[in-house]
Amino acid sequence: MQNKTPPPPHNHRAPWIWTHTHFNIFVLSIALLLTLFIGSILYIFVTLDIPDIRTLSGYKPPVTSIIYDDRETVIARIFLENRLVVPLAEMPPTLPKAFMAAEDSRFLVHQGVDAWSILRAFLHNVMAGDRSQGASTITQQVARSLLLSPEKTYVRKVKEAILAYRIDKALSKNEIMELYLNEIYFGEGAYGVAAAAQTYFGKSVSTLDLAEMAILAGLPQAPSRYSPFKHFAQAKRRQTYVLTRMVEEGFITAAAAEKAAKQVLLWGATADPTARSNKYFIEQVRSYVESKYGRETLMTGGLSIHTSLNQKMQKAADQALKKGVEEWQERQEAKLNREPPQAALLAMEVKTGWIKAMIGGTNFGNSQFNRAVQARRQPGSAFKPIIYATALARGLTPSTVIIDEPIRLPGPEPGKPWEPQNYDNTFTGATTLRNALVHSRNIVTIKILQQIGVDETVKMARQLGIASPLDANLSLALGTSGVSLKELTAAYTAFANNGMHSSPMLIRKIFDRNGKILEENRPVLHQAVDPGIAFQITQMLEGVIQEGTGKKAQGLPVPSAGKTGTTDKNTDAWFIGYTPLLATGVWYGFDQAKTLGKSETGGTTAAPVWLEFMRNANDYLKAAQFAIPAGMTPFKADSAETLKGEKEKSFWEIFR
Repeated sequence: MQNKTPPPPHNHRAPWIWTHTHFNIFVLSIALLLTLFIGSILYIFVTLDIPDIRTLSGYKPPVTSIIYDDRETVIARIFLENRLVVPLAEMPPTLPKAFMAAEDSRFLVHQGVDAWSILRAFLHNVMAGDRSQGASTITQQVARSLLLSPEKTYVRKVKEAILAYRIDKALSKNEIMELYLNEIYFGEGAYGVAAAAQTYFGKSVSTLDLAEMAILAGLPQAPSRYSPFKHFAQAKRRQTYVLTRMVEEGFITAAAAEKAAKQVLLWGATADPTARSNKYFIEQVRSYVESKYGRETLMTGGLSIHTSLNQKMQKAADQALKKGVEEWQERQEAKLNREPPQAALLAMEVKTGWIKAMIGGTNFGNSQFNRAVQARRQPGSAFKPIIYATALARGLTPSTVIIDEPIRLPGPEPGKPWEPQNYDNTFTGATTLRNALVHSRNIVTIKILQQIGVDETVKMARQLGIASPLDANLSLALGTSGVSLKELTAAYTAFANNGMHSSPMLIRKIFDRNGKILEENRPVLHQAVDPGIAFQITQMLEGVIQEGTGKKAQGLPVPSAGKTGTTDKNTDAWFIGYTPLLATGVWYGFDQAKTLGKSETGGTTAAPVWLEFMRNANDYLKAAQFAIPAGMTPFKADSAETLKGEKEKSFWEIFR
C-alpha cells in the first residue's frame, strides 16, 4: 500500500513573493507622498510672502506727464517711466494677437501657467545645454512686473507661477492682456505699447499697422537686442518670426504677413533741432507745476499740461536772437575778441497775457538760467515810460516844456555832487515832454521825477506789475533798479490796451490722469492807468520808432510803439515794443556785467532783433489800430510854434 501526501487544506495560501516591481511601486509611492508633502510645505512657505493680487484692481502705474503747445501739439514728456495707459478697447484688435503669437500662443486656454510650454522649454534647454528658452506666459510676466522683484531665483519662479494661477482666476483674459500691454518694457525708455508706438513710430497706438505691431511684439523678449534703432537686421528677423507665428496661429493670412514684411517702416521723427528753443519755456512750466503739485505728481501722475506756447513764434524768436548775436559779432569781432553775449526774448498777447514765446538764453545746454524771467537787470531808458505815465497822471501833458540843461544834485556821498548827463553828452534846452521821451533825454526825465516824486513813480510801477525792488531815489529816472524782462514787457501791455495791465501766464489748463481738471487759467487784467494816459504814452512811443532812438524797429505793416534802453557803459541793451495785439521784450548783455561794446545800444542791438521777430508773428500783424479812448484825439509831433508858446509860460520854469 502506497502512502500519499494529503493535499493541503482548502484555505491554505501560498506565501507572498516580494518582487522588484513591487519595490519600485513602493519607492515611487513614497517619493510621491514626499513630493506632495514637501510641495505642500513649500507652497505654504511661499504663500506666506506672496503679494496680494487684489492690488491689481487698483492698477495705477507711473504715467508720463505731457506738455502741449497752443495747438495741442506735444512739446515735452516728463516721467520716471515713459508710459501712457491706454484701454485695450482703444487698441487695434490685431495687436494683442501679435503679442500672443510672439510670447504666449496658448494664452487664451491655459490657466496662467502653461505646462506644455514648460515641458517644451525644458526639453529644448536640455538638448541645447543652456537656458536660452523660457516658458513664462503673459500672465506670469504680469505677475513678475507688477508684484515681484526682478531677481532670478527658483523661489521667485514658484511665486510667479502661483501668482499667475491666481491672477488667471481673478481677472479676465482681456484684463490681463490690458495690464500686460500697458506695463511691459519695450526699450528706449518706453513702458507700455502706447509709449512704444510714440517712441518708435511717432504715432498713437490706435493707428499702428501690422508691420509696426510685429516690430513692437518682438521687443519684450530682448528690447536692447531687437531695437530697430540699434540693431535693425535683428529687429527685422524678429519681425519676420512674429509674422510667421501669427500665420501659424491663424491670426493673419500668409499674404498679409508677406506684405507687412516688405513694408518700408517710417520711424518716429528724431528730435527737431529747433525744439531746443522750447526748453526755457518747458523748464519754466515744469518748475511751476512741480512747485504747486509736487515732484511725484509731475513725474508719475500723468498730467496733461496745456500751455500758451506758439512753436512757430518760439522758433522765430530763437532765430532772431541768434541772428542778433551774429550781427553783434560782425560789429565787434575786429575790436573785441571774446565770447558772444547772452540774450532773452519774451512775447505776450496784449489783451490776454498769454506768453507765446520765451527764450531765456542763447544755449540751454550750457546754461539753464532763464534771463527772461529770473534775471534782474537795469532797464535803462526802457523804464522811462513808467515815469512819463506818472507825470501825465500828475497833470503834465505831452506838450509840457522842460529845460534840458546841465544840473548838479546832491550825491550819495557828502561833498560829491551828482552831475548826470544825457547819453550823447549834449543838451537841447527847451524840450517838450513828448520829445524828451522820443529822444530819451536823461536830464528832462530826472527833472520830471524830481517834480512828481519818486514815491508816486514807484506806486505807478507797482500798478503796472513791477514787483522787483526799486531804489527810491532820482537814479530811478535812469533805470538803475533791476527788473525782469517779463515784468517790464507785461507793464507795456497796459499802454497798448487802454490802460489794462495783462498778467503774463504760461499755462491754460492742467488735467490729471483721469481727465479731471486741476486748474484752468483765464486772462487776469486790471486797470493800471487811465485809458487816456495809456493812449498818450503809446503815441509818444510810436514817435520813438518813427523818429527817435528806436528807428531800427521800423518796418511793420501795423502801428507799433516801443522804447529802447541802454545802461551805463553799454552793459545792457533793451527794446520793449508792441503792436495793438502783441508786446515783445528783447534784452542783450553778459551774465557778468561788462560792456557789449561801443555803440551797442538798445536801438542798435535789441531793436533790430525785435523787428526780425515781430515780422514773423503773422497772427498778430493784422490791420489793427491802437484804440483811441473817447474824447481823445491823436496829437502830432511838436511844432516850433507849440514849443515857443509853451516855453513862454512861466509856470514851467519850475523845471529849471
